[in-house]
Amino acid sequence: MRLVLAPMEGVVDFKMRQLLTDLGGFDLCVTEFVRVVEDTLPERVFHRYCPELKTGGYTRAGTPVRIQLLGQVAHALAANAVKAIRLGSHGIDLNFGCPAKTVNKSKGGAVLLKDPEHMYEIIKAVRDAVDPCHEVSAKIRLGFDDDSNSQEIVDAVVSAGASSLAIHARTKRDGYNPPAYWEKIPPLIKDKNISVVANGEIWQVEDAMLCQKRSHCQDLMLGRGALAMPDLAKQIKSHAEKEHYIPMLWEHVIYHIIHSSMHQDESKCEKYFASRTKQWLGYLKRQYPQANALFDEIRRLKAKDEVADVLRKYAKAPSIDTNHN
Repeated sequence: MRLVLAPMEGVVDFKMRQLLTDLGGFDLCVTEFVRVVEDTLPERVFHRYCPELKTGGYTRAGTPVRIQLLGQVAHALAANAVKAIRLGSHGIDLNFGCPAKTVNKSKGGAVLLKDPEHMYEIIKAVRDAVDPCHEVSAKIRLGFDDDSNSQEIVDAVVSAGASSLAIHARTKRDGYNPPAYWEKIPPLIKDKNISVVANGEIWQVEDAMLCQKRSHCQDLMLGRGALAMPDLAKQIKSHAEKEHYIPMLWEHVIYHIIHSSMHQDESKCEKYFASRTKQWLGYLKRQYPQANALFDEIRRLKAKDEVADVLRKYAKAPSIDTNHN
């Protein structure tokens, strides 16, 4: 089983990747999408989205990171893919799943699902440009308004020579509304010579096992579930490998928020720490009811130090002889 940390725009940035991979379980991270129009982007753009390039393309915990590109111009995506690889990205991921209206209006992301032939041209151009020793993966949904052309979409990805395929088992119209239709994946990938990663609605270990069963995919991608339960990947891996593991307690989660430096960024405004903490509590409340009370306590706070002081009241360092050190 391989577990991939999903690219989530505005959420899973460098410091979130660092925190989650420090906790263990992940085999690969994919960055937030790098928007490509016509030009080959300067190095500083790739480093902004993927600071891990300075350390060989690995997180602090040693997890490889893959840059994700989004756009519609095949030759431009190919040129930027080559540059990203040269800078140290562990493969290239192509975004055909983003449901954001602003992205789709500029003919990027999920809107390309309407045109599998265009998808084929993009993937083929990138695959031909990138050295065969590097993976070119694609992330898709089952379709745009519906899943009537889902087989055509998958066929385009496979025919273009993609190394692997991540399928978010919902359409663009479905958004993030449950359920995820894992059972629709097996017919699409039957007899296909490609590695497939299933994605969508994996919130706990039981969901992961059920997703594997229904999707016929061993490999999984975790997004919101990993934000709601930061050690979810570790829990899933431990279960699969029949290893003993004690899930993180709430006070340990708060400890990691403070000491991971996830919110510390001198280039950001004073309100940044408070905003990111509140954003994450919105995910954590799904698994930790204490998050609601903490959110209410810091709701009106804006200063970094004020929020940090509140967090410290509840944080507790894990014992050094546990599996959370």
